Amino acid sequence: MTSPSRLGDALKRRRQEQRLTLEQLAAKSGVSRAAISKIERGDSGASTPVLGKLAEALDLSISQLVGGPRSEPVLYISHDSQPTYVEEKTGFERRSLSPLYLGRGIDFVLNRLPPRAKTGPFPSHRAGVEEHLYVTKGKLKVTLNGEEHILKSGDFLFYRGDMNHTFENLSGGPCEYFIVIDSTRLR
Repeated sequence: MTSPSRLGDALKRRRQEQRLTLEQLAAKSGVSRAAISKIERGDSGASTPVLGKLAEALDLSISQLVGGPRSEPVLYISHDSQPTYVEEKTGFERRSLSPLYLGRGIDFVLNRLPPRAKTGPFPSHRAGVEEHLYVTKGKLKVTLNGEEHILKSGDFLFYRGDMNHTFENLSGGPCEYFIVIDSTRLR
């Protein structure tokens, strides 16, 4: 699991790689300079929507921002080494399953929501990003720009990533769903 200090280090490194000041990243992401500074120092975690805004402003996926293995011709990623982010407030868990090749364009993640928990809203991605969602357990409400879609185990939903989206577990048990975030059209 990504600790606040590890997340802070990763955020600062990514911001500096792009030669952005705190003020520039704040303006680009819509997240306050003070909040970014707290995250970078490890004094505070980040909600999933804030993490999404920061990643999008840095032209990264959340998985790329929180870390993980890089380019290898064959890559085995054990369960224990898969980058995982857990939002403290909701218990929402996001586990990165795909190799995090920069510029690759595919991000494959497993999401888990505790009973009755809700995420977001996630900020929209850039135009051209698409998401493929498959529910493996539970009942999930996906809201895309205000339009609700109710999915149960085995259901699939495809949508443009340039819409605001929230996810809500409607079941009394955990909800689990895979998302493939595809930005290959932008490459």
